[in-house]
Amino acid sequence: MEEGTTTKARTAGRNNGLVVAMCLSFVVGMSAMCAAAVPLYRIFCEVTGFNGTTQRVDQVSSVILDKPVTVSFDTNVAPGVPWDFQSEQKSVTMKIGETVQVNFLVENKSDQPTRGQAIFNVTPVEAGAYFNKVQCFCFNETDLAPGEKREMPVVFYVDPEITKAEETKTITALTLSYTFYPRDGAKPVASNDGAAKVVEKKL
Repeated sequence: MEEGTTTKARTAGRNNGLVVAMCLSFVVGMSAMCAAAVPLYRIFCEVTGFNGTTQRVDQVSSVILDKPVTVSFDTNVAPGVPWDFQSEQKSVTMKIGETVQVNFLVENKSDQPTRGQAIFNVTPVEAGAYFNKVQCFCFNETDLAPGEKREMPVVFYVDPEITKAEETKTITALTLSYTFYPRDGAKPVASNDGAAKVVEKKL
Protein backbone atom coordinates (compact mmCIF):
# COMPACT_ATOMS: atom_id res chain seq x y z
CA MET A 1 0.00 0.00 0.00
CA GLU A 2 2.79 2.38 0.92
CA GLU A 3 4.68 1.61 -2.31
CA GLY A 4 1.61 2.40 -4.42
CA THR A 5 1.06 5.65 -2.57
CA THR A 6 4.70 6.63 -3.08
CA THR A 7 4.50 5.89 -6.81
CA LYS A 8 1.35 7.99 -7.18
CA ALA A 9 2.99 10.85 -5.27
CA ARG A 10 6.05 10.73 -7.57
CA THR A 11 3.82 10.69 -10.66
CA ALA A 12 1.81 13.61 -9.33
CA GLY A 13 5.03 15.49 -8.59
CA ARG A 14 6.30 14.95 -12.13
CA ASN A 15 2.98 16.09 -13.57
CA ASN A 16 3.00 19.22 -11.41
CA GLY A 17 6.56 19.97 -12.49
CA LEU A 18 5.55 19.59 -16.12
CA VAL A 19 2.63 21.98 -15.63
CA VAL A 20 4.89 24.54 -13.95
CA ALA A 21 7.45 24.26 -16.77
CA MET A 22 4.74 24.71 -19.39
CA CYS A 23 3.37 27.75 -17.57
CA LEU A 24 6.83 29.30 -17.31
CA SER A 25 7.45 28.66 -21.01
CA PHE A 26 4.12 30.29 -21.84
CA VAL A 27 4.95 33.38 -19.72
CA VAL A 28 8.41 33.71 -21.30
CA GLY A 29 6.95 33.30 -24.78
CA MET A 30 4.25 35.89 -24.19
CA SER A 31 6.82 38.32 -22.77
CA ALA A 32 8.98 37.92 -25.88
CA MET A 33 5.95 38.47 -28.12
CA CYS A 34 5.01 41.63 -26.21
CA ALA A 35 8.55 42.97 -26.52
CA ALA A 36 8.50 42.34 -30.26
CA ALA A 37 4.99 43.70 -30.78
CA VAL A 38 5.91 47.40 -30.69
CA PRO A 39 8.72 47.35 -33.29
CA LEU A 40 6.77 44.93 -35.47
CA TYR A 41 3.67 47.13 -35.29
CA ARG A 42 5.75 50.18 -36.20
CA ILE A 43 7.28 48.36 -39.19
CA PHE A 44 3.81 47.28 -40.30
CA CYS A 45 2.54 50.87 -40.06
CA GLU A 46 5.52 52.25 -41.98
CA VAL A 47 5.10 49.72 -44.78
CA THR A 48 1.32 50.00 -45.12
CA GLY A 49 0.63 53.56 -43.96
CA PHE A 50 -1.74 52.13 -41.34
CA ASN A 51 -2.99 54.62 -38.72
CA GLY A 52 -1.65 57.57 -40.70
CA THR A 53 1.98 56.50 -40.62
CA THR A 54 3.95 58.22 -43.36
CA GLN A 55 6.28 56.46 -45.78
CA ARG A 56 10.08 56.78 -45.91
CA VAL A 57 11.59 56.92 -49.40
CA ASP A 58 15.03 57.51 -50.93
CA GLN A 59 14.06 59.49 -54.01
CA VAL A 60 11.68 62.24 -55.06
CA SER A 61 8.62 61.84 -57.28
CA SER A 62 9.09 61.99 -61.05
CA VAL A 63 5.43 62.92 -61.56
CA ILE A 64 3.88 66.26 -60.56
CA LEU A 65 0.17 66.79 -61.02
CA ASP A 66 -1.53 70.12 -61.61
CA LYS A 67 -3.61 69.53 -58.51
CA PRO A 68 -2.97 71.37 -55.22
CA VAL A 69 -2.94 69.92 -51.73
CA THR A 70 -2.49 71.84 -48.48
CA VAL A 71 -0.35 70.32 -45.73
CA SER A 72 -0.66 71.78 -42.22
CA PHE A 73 1.81 71.11 -39.42
CA ASP A 74 1.03 70.23 -35.81
CA THR A 75 3.89 70.17 -33.26
CA ASN A 76 3.80 68.84 -29.69
CA VAL A 77 6.09 67.76 -26.86
CA ALA A 78 5.18 65.10 -24.31
CA PRO A 79 5.63 65.60 -20.55
CA GLY A 80 9.30 65.23 -19.66
CA VAL A 81 10.58 67.01 -22.76
CA PRO A 82 11.56 70.59 -21.80
CA TRP A 83 11.64 71.80 -25.39
CA ASP A 84 10.00 74.51 -27.44
CA PHE A 85 9.09 72.89 -30.75
CA GLN A 86 7.37 74.47 -33.75
CA SER A 87 7.34 74.66 -37.53
CA GLU A 88 8.48 77.78 -39.40
CA GLN A 89 5.30 77.56 -41.50
CA LYS A 90 1.88 76.63 -40.22
CA SER A 91 0.96 75.16 -43.60
CA VAL A 92 2.10 74.91 -47.19
CA THR A 93 0.11 74.53 -50.40
CA MET A 94 1.89 72.46 -53.01
CA LYS A 95 1.18 70.36 -56.08
CA ILE A 96 0.65 66.64 -55.63
CA GLY A 97 3.98 64.98 -56.47
CA GLU A 98 5.98 68.18 -55.84
CA THR A 99 8.87 67.80 -53.39
CA VAL A 100 8.89 70.43 -50.65
CA GLN A 101 11.17 71.28 -47.72
CA VAL A 102 9.76 72.69 -44.49
CA ASN A 103 11.91 73.66 -41.52
CA PHE A 104 11.13 72.97 -37.88
CA LEU A 105 12.65 74.77 -34.91
CA VAL A 106 13.45 73.18 -31.56
CA GLU A 107 15.01 74.66 -28.41
CA ASN A 108 16.07 72.96 -25.20
CA LYS A 109 14.69 75.23 -22.46
CA SER A 110 16.45 73.35 -19.65
CA ASP A 111 19.98 73.54 -18.22
CA GLN A 112 20.57 69.84 -18.88
CA PRO A 113 21.37 67.89 -22.07
CA THR A 114 18.23 66.09 -23.18
CA ARG A 115 17.25 63.53 -25.80
CA GLY A 116 13.96 63.08 -27.60
CA GLN A 117 12.39 61.01 -30.35
CA ALA A 118 9.71 62.40 -32.66
CA ILE A 119 6.69 60.22 -33.39
CA PHE A 120 4.60 61.26 -36.38
CA ASN A 121 1.38 60.59 -38.26
CA VAL A 122 -0.83 62.07 -40.96
CA THR A 123 -4.55 62.81 -40.93
CA PRO A 124 -6.76 61.80 -42.58
CA VAL A 125 -5.20 58.45 -41.75
CA GLU A 126 -6.06 57.08 -45.21
CA ALA A 127 -3.52 59.51 -46.67
CA GLY A 128 -0.60 58.17 -44.60
CA ALA A 129 0.35 55.61 -47.24
CA TYR A 130 0.77 58.40 -49.82
CA PHE A 131 2.76 60.87 -47.70
CA ASN A 132 6.42 60.23 -48.51
CA LYS A 133 9.39 61.59 -46.54
CA VAL A 134 12.77 61.86 -48.20
CA GLN A 135 14.47 63.51 -45.21
CA CYS A 136 13.26 63.93 -41.62
CA PHE A 137 14.65 64.54 -38.14
CA CYS A 138 12.15 61.92 -36.97
CA PHE A 139 14.24 59.13 -38.50
CA ASN A 140 16.68 59.40 -35.56
CA GLU A 141 16.79 60.48 -31.94
CA THR A 142 17.57 64.16 -31.29
CA ASP A 143 20.12 65.28 -28.67
CA LEU A 144 20.15 68.90 -27.49
CA ALA A 145 22.68 70.66 -25.27
CA PRO A 146 21.41 72.97 -22.50
CA GLY A 147 19.77 75.96 -24.17
CA GLU A 148 20.58 74.69 -27.66
CA LYS A 149 18.43 75.82 -30.59
CA ARG A 150 18.28 73.80 -33.78
CA GLU A 151 16.73 74.11 -37.22
CA MET A 152 15.62 70.78 -38.67
CA PRO A 153 14.34 70.18 -42.22
CA VAL A 154 11.70 67.78 -43.45
CA VAL A 155 11.65 66.98 -47.18
CA PHE A 156 8.48 65.31 -48.45
CA TYR A 157 5.93 64.92 -51.23
CA VAL A 158 2.43 63.52 -51.64
CA ASP A 159 2.36 60.51 -53.97
CA PRO A 160 0.25 61.12 -57.10
CA GLU A 161 -1.30 57.68 -56.52
CA ILE A 162 -3.42 59.37 -53.84
CA THR A 163 -5.67 60.65 -56.63
CA LYS A 164 -6.49 57.13 -57.82
CA ALA A 165 -7.67 55.43 -54.65
CA GLU A 166 -11.41 55.74 -53.99
CA GLU A 167 -10.95 56.62 -50.32
CA THR A 168 -8.32 59.35 -50.94
CA LYS A 169 -8.97 60.85 -54.39
CA THR A 170 -11.05 63.75 -52.97
CA ILE A 171 -8.56 64.70 -50.23
CA THR A 172 -7.25 68.25 -50.64
CA ALA A 173 -5.83 68.93 -47.16
CA LEU A 174 -3.57 66.94 -44.83
CA THR A 175 -2.12 67.48 -41.37
CA LEU A 176 1.36 66.22 -40.47
CA SER A 177 1.67 65.86 -36.70
CA TYR A 178 4.82 65.42 -34.61
CA THR A 179 5.17 64.71 -30.91
CA PHE A 180 8.59 64.55 -29.22
CA TYR A 181 8.84 61.94 -26.46
CA PRO A 182 11.69 61.69 -23.92
CA ARG A 183 14.42 59.12 -24.44
CA ASP A 184 16.75 57.96 -21.67
CA GLY A 185 20.51 58.21 -21.70
CA ALA A 186 21.01 61.68 -23.14
CA LYS A 187 24.60 62.18 -24.23
CA PRO A 188 26.51 65.16 -22.76
CA VAL A 189 26.79 67.90 -25.38
CA ALA A 190 29.40 70.62 -24.91
CA SER A 191 27.81 73.48 -26.86
CA ASN A 192 25.51 74.47 -29.71
CA ASP A 193 28.41 74.59 -32.17
CA GLY A 194 27.29 71.30 -33.62
CA ALA A 195 23.68 72.39 -34.08
CA ALA A 196 22.20 71.04 -37.27
CA LYS A 197 21.82 73.48 -40.13
CA VAL A 198 19.44 73.26 -43.03
CA VAL A 199 20.89 71.06 -45.72
CA GLU A 200 20.27 72.71 -49.06
CA LYS A 201 19.32 70.17 -51.64
CA LYS A 202 18.58 70.45 -55.33
CA LEU A 203 15.14 69.01 -55.62
